[in-house]
Amino acid sequence: MRGMLRKTIGGMAFAASIMNSAIAAEPIKVGSVLSVTGPAAFLGDPELKTLQMYVDDLNKKGGLLGRPLELVHYDDGSDANKANAFAKRLIEDDKVDFIVGGTTTGSTMSMVPLVEKAGVPFMSLAGAVVVVEPVKKWVFKASTTDRIAAERVLTDMKKRGMTKIALLSDTAGFGQSGKAQTESVVGKYRISLVANETYGPKDTDMTPQLTKIRNTPGVEAIFVFGFGQGPAIVTKNIKQLGIELPVYHAHGVGSDEFIKLAGPAAEGVRTLAPALMISDKLPGSDPQKPIVANYVKAFEERWKDRVSMFGGQAHDNFFIVVDAIKRAGSVDKAKVRDEIEATRKYIGTGGEVNMTPTDHMGLDLWSLRMLEVKNGTWVEAQ
Repeated sequence: MRGMLRKTIGGMAFAASIMNSAIAAEPIKVGSVLSVTGPAAFLGDPELKTLQMYVDDLNKKGGLLGRPLELVHYDDGSDANKANAFAKRLIEDDKVDFIVGGTTTGSTMSMVPLVEKAGVPFMSLAGAVVVVEPVKKWVFKASTTDRIAAERVLTDMKKRGMTKIALLSDTAGFGQSGKAQTESVVGKYRISLVANETYGPKDTDMTPQLTKIRNTPGVEAIFVFGFGQGPAIVTKNIKQLGIELPVYHAHGVGSDEFIKLAGPAAEGVRTLAPALMISDKLPGSDPQKPIVANYVKAFEERWKDRVSMFGGQAHDNFFIVVDAIKRAGSVDKAKVRDEIEATRKYIGTGGEVNMTPTDHMGLDLWSLRMLEVKNGTWVEAQ
């Protein structure tokens, strides 16, 4: 009887050990909805590649909290309605622990009500300020906003003595939010919008709008607010029309793909991008140097392709959650959310991130560098 009891207890202990191992081996599920195809594929493709790369890398190193990570990804095709449906699937069916995604503002905002109701930590990769203002309990983004982009460009224009400019923005969520933010802060810099035109994200010729701008008296520079192929088309049209004005782009063109698409017309164009885009030109004393250098090396070795700021944003948003999970010691969603909000002095490819209960982005005006195309490559503008 005693031997039987010992065997039974031993068997129970063995079973419990197996059960505990199984529990420990359950993957931490990383949910993702990105625009890998469609007009925003320019942004979504490097975002997905970055997430895939680092999920694989962490798993090779033993995972997180002793558990493997599993990336559950859906491609919304740059369609906000699909993003909403996929977010619902991630939450209800896949039961992910957190979500990184929402390549575009439209996709992100279609997902926000779902993550807020379900209480799932959500790191958005979109650019518009509406993502984090007003603050939403479960929504964060460690990528800059259109308001910061507008002020950064206007600061440079003011420094160069410009007082009258033309704004050309796309009619998608990113462009329209950027338009509104530019209009709201332009007076602060004593700069006037003497022309204010828009174009559709699927338009293939913006010469009518640019002709109006060319015929507007007093224009000293053109500020383009858009992403994807649109800004490259605008840049080529400006060259074709013989418009010889300084051209600025917001933070929607931060990759070599823009230079490739715009061709020689890109020469001299100024745009905003994080330090990542000039990683090889950063001084050794720059605190971002080791972070961006490691990311560039890892991405280019894995994918045999050049990095973009959009992949860098995926890096930062992903690792902010990874660090939060480590500090929380669990994937309890409320604890992880609190630790994301407590992020301080995180140095990423996009700058230093300092979150607070009233700031779910944590980046300042100077997180964006002013770059210029010279001899077919990005350099820091002087």
